[in-house]
Amino acid sequence: MKRKKRRAKRKAGLGFLKELKDLRISNLLLLTVAGVVNAFGVTIFLFPVKLYDSGISGLSMLLDQVTPPQFTLSVFLILLNVPVFLFGLKKQGALFTLYSVYTILIYSLMSFLIMNVLPIDVSFVSPLAGSDLLLCAIFGGVISGVGSGLTIRLGGAIDGVDVLSVTFAKRIGISIGTFVMIFNTTLYVVCGMIIRSWILPLYSIVTYFVGSKTVDFVVEGIDRTISAMIITTRADEISEALSKEFQSSGTIVNAIGGYSRESREIIYFIVNHFQINKLRRIVHDIDAEAFIALQDVSDVIRKREE
Repeated sequence: MKRKKRRAKRKAGLGFLKELKDLRISNLLLLTVAGVVNAFGVTIFLFPVKLYDSGISGLSMLLDQVTPPQFTLSVFLILLNVPVFLFGLKKQGALFTLYSVYTILIYSLMSFLIMNVLPIDVSFVSPLAGSDLLLCAIFGGVISGVGSGLTIRLGGAIDGVDVLSVTFAKRIGISIGTFVMIFNTTLYVVCGMIIRSWILPLYSIVTYFVGSKTVDFVVEGIDRTISAMIITTRADEISEALSKEFQSSGTIVNAIGGYSRESREIIYFIVNHFQINKLRRIVHDIDAEAFIALQDVSDVIRKREE
């Protein structure tokens, strides 16, 4: 039994080492930028006016306010985030964990430098937006969202709540998005109860909304990818027309109608958001009875990147 456990551990260790071979210095450099950007958005716009970021970052900001001075935002970012990512190491993988912990360390270090070393006064109001809560909420959300989105795009995460959501959401029977929303809603309610005011938590919700939309934009881009499933009896003609128009190839799958039991073919084709109307027109010009189902695609990987 002990021998089997040793083999399993050895196998897991080899798997992690093999995964780390894909580590890229260029990614670490960009993750450094992501951590710096996130720290700038939080410490310059949110922290001075006591607005709260989302996730564990927001929880760290709250704890900074209610604990002794030696327990700072930078300390809590590490104490709360790093154990969570190490907890999710087996599920998320070595490379994801390494990228995430590295970015959090950069985020924490840069936050410390801005608040304690650099000649920037963030003790009372934002150096750039003053005491305007709306400006701070919007720009803090946008800038920190850029940092978070860039981290996700590079294969990591800058907040441990993402790992918690993946680990526990299914266990309690809810979606990942719902888990994150519940966590943040609970956080803002607790913040309101502790500071005995709902103005700052409500503005923090604006930060959360703006930040999440910015993350989506950074990860997915403006040129969103759409997958089209076209059910038709004239697949060859449609596939040829689409390939000629978009200079791209689709995939044809044989299928049978669930009710009629007649033979059908499904064309799976990828377009961007701006090409949907042209695709619809081409398909229906050839087969007016064709059924088209569209779905967002988070990413398209054509080949292994070296």
